[in-house]
Order: sequence, then structure tokens, then C-alpha cells
Amino acid sequence: MKLNLASVKLDEIDRKILEILQTNAKITNAQLSKDIGLSPAPTLERVKKLENSGIIKSYHAQLDTDKIGLGVHTFVQVTLKGHNKKNIDIFLGEINKIPEVVECHHITGTGDFILKVIAKDISSYQYLMLEKVSEIEVVDSLQSMVILSTFKDSKVIPVPIS
Repeated sequence: MKLNLASVKLDEIDRKILEILQTNAKITNAQLSKDIGLSPAPTLERVKKLENSGIIKSYHAQLDTDKIGLGVHTFVQVTLKGHNKKNIDIFLGEINKIPEVVECHHITGTGDFILKVIAKDISSYQYLMLEKVSEIEVVDSLQSMVILSTFKDSKVIPVPIS
């Protein structure tokens, strides 16, 4: 059962749990309880509450893309031929079939969407853009921005005080 997000009150201990789990999701309940100053049973109860409320959505491994041969990272601004529900639905249906598109955001401004794309190399990226993304019937234009360096890529989201 998902709780209404507005009904979930986070105290300092909940915020500390969220901070720790974002940096180390593999931490044992025993270590987590030690780090937050509670015994294991109430610690586990709090983690379950955060999961059941939907605040904790998932646990996953973060991969080193360079070590697995994915060296080209880009942002791509996409403009559709018309900004209407039908075109958006068509675009999203097709873009969700492309695994190299790891993020897709509906945006304001001169474009309609911004994509984060990861590819093996420039020729793989070029093929992806020419043969897949630009071939989506509702795509009007693409503007690619190759990421040269990343100086901050925090996976830790600051939890505001309720």
C-alpha cells in the first residue's frame, strides 16, 4: 500500500537513513542501526515505512560506464513536429524502446524533450541518432551536446526538513 506522500513526516532519523542508503544501499541493517543510534528492529521498521511510502523507490548497482565500454555520453534536445498529446505519446512509446536513452525529460524552452544518451563510441552514437531517434516520425529536430567531462554527478538527493 502506497501512502500519500504529503502524509509522510520525515524526522532527523529518517533523513539520516535516506542519506546513508543513498550512499550505500548494501549496508546491513545492523550497521545502519548502529550509524543512526537505534536498535535493529525499529531501524528496519523505519526503512520499511520509507519503502512502503514510495520515498525509497528501488535499490540498484551504479555501473562504471567507462569500464564496460560506454565512453560517449550526450544530452540531446529534441523538438517534435507538433507539441500535442498524440505526438508526445508516439515519441515516448518509441524512445522507451531505445536502451541507450537512459533519461528522458519533458522540458520547457525551445525544445520539447532532453535525453541523456550513452553509447559505445561516436560511430555507435551517430548510428543511434540517424537510424533510431531521428527516424521517429514525430521528431522535427535534434541538437546534440557531447559531455566532455563531468565534475559533479551526485546520486544523493538532499532531503528537505519537513
